[in-house]
Amino acid sequence: MSGETKASAALSAPDIVRPAPELAIVVPTFQERENVPHLIERLRRLLSGLEWEIIVVDDDSPDGTAAVVRAIGQTDQRVRCLRRIGRRGLAGACLEGMLATQARYVAVMDADLQHDETLLVSMLDRLRQGDADLVVASRFLDAGAAAGLNHWRAQLSHLANWIARTALAIKLSDPMSGFFMMRRQVFEELAPSLSSDGFKILFDIVATARGRLRIAELPFVFRERAHGESKLDARIAVDYVALVVSKLTSDVVSFRFLLFCLVGLTGVGIHMAILQLALGFGGARFAVAQTIATVGAICWNFVLNNMVTYRDQRLSGWPFVSGLLRFQIVCGIGAISNVGIASLMYGQGAQWWLAGLTGAVMGAVWNYMVSAVWVWRRH
Repeated sequence: MSGETKASAALSAPDIVRPAPELAIVVPTFQERENVPHLIERLRRLLSGLEWEIIVVDDDSPDGTAAVVRAIGQTDQRVRCLRRIGRRGLAGACLEGMLATQARYVAVMDADLQHDETLLVSMLDRLRQGDADLVVASRFLDAGAAAGLNHWRAQLSHLANWIARTALAIKLSDPMSGFFMMRRQVFEELAPSLSSDGFKILFDIVATARGRLRIAELPFVFRERAHGESKLDARIAVDYVALVVSKLTSDVVSFRFLLFCLVGLTGVGIHMAILQLALGFGGARFAVAQTIATVGAICWNFVLNNMVTYRDQRLSGWPFVSGLLRFQIVCGIGAISNVGIASLMYGQGAQWWLAGLTGAVMGAVWNYMVSAVWVWRRH
């Protein structure tokens, strides 16, 4: 049979209509080239007989993670890859992956092989029973289950969990878990209110639902990482604090604005340190020392905001230099407005602390709003 005849036969053959898979596993990745093939092979063996798919959401890893996944997907339609360009962050990756499937149930897990994939079967069974909307794999239900965490990470996880349970009354043993499964329809209802920034999507889901979800927890043993390095760093702690405050205010105050303000608070410390050095060791006059400290603090705030607050729009090369100059101008105008508003209020009889606080808030809002559209504007 000729090639044209085969093509014609294929086109005239009746379409095979396949339903959506029952389960989708969303795996956010960055630099996980070595781990992903092992995870996919384990899922193939584990989920034999089920209709499933894996959606790897890769933040444009320089190690070629996306290319590895696409190569596997060439021979297995259950393996899909979403490559994100110019966007970073675990929460955003999970959101995009979970919204990209038609599956009845959707799970989120890491690619580093620390999550016990065999628990997926039990999680799916629990959702099928109909008495839960969300099933969370917990590292802290059983003693020793968090063996794969080093002492420092274990302490941080316990602290973060305590804050979540205390501040937002979240009744979970492990609200910071990155391993869970839920009904996709329930997730779809919550999705418009979730933050695409931040690190822990489960915490955001539970906090946003405000007690409306039926939640079950299953214990699992957290393994040690097989390949690559952990993505946990100081930025994650800053993200977490901002997310908690955002949820405490019912998202009235945006997550990114809170990050911007937290960075600004660190700038106060930098300002005072530079001022002291310039006065004590440099012998500079106060006006000169204050100017140096102000410029230094603004530079610090710009670099930190570029790394943390706007890491999904991070500037580099010449845009970094021009962005720094723009940020200096924005903050200079913000400082003038800060002093002007505070002085005006104080002159009209306002308490000194109220006038000072109002000026500082107005200056911060100005810096944030103008920086968002003039310094880190999306191209």
